[in-house]
Amino acid sequence: MKAVELKEMTLDELIGREEELTEELSRLRIQLSIKRLDNPLQARVVRRDLARVKTIITEKTAAEEGAQEG
Repeated sequence: MKAVELKEMTLDELIGREEELTEELSRLRIQLSIKRLDNPLQARVVRRDLARVKTIITEKTAAEEGAQEG
């Protein structure tokens, strides 16, 4: 998922997406450990998407806190 698409999402949608990606990454790690994963690079893609989502969440919460102060 592109960062531009993520920036258009609301904070609630991003938090939901973060939970989905966390669960998916957990499943992929289990499958990877028992050698049942067809594409091992898929875990890397999910991990990077999760990092993007967390970064956007941090940016949005910081922007909201800045708007409340000023």
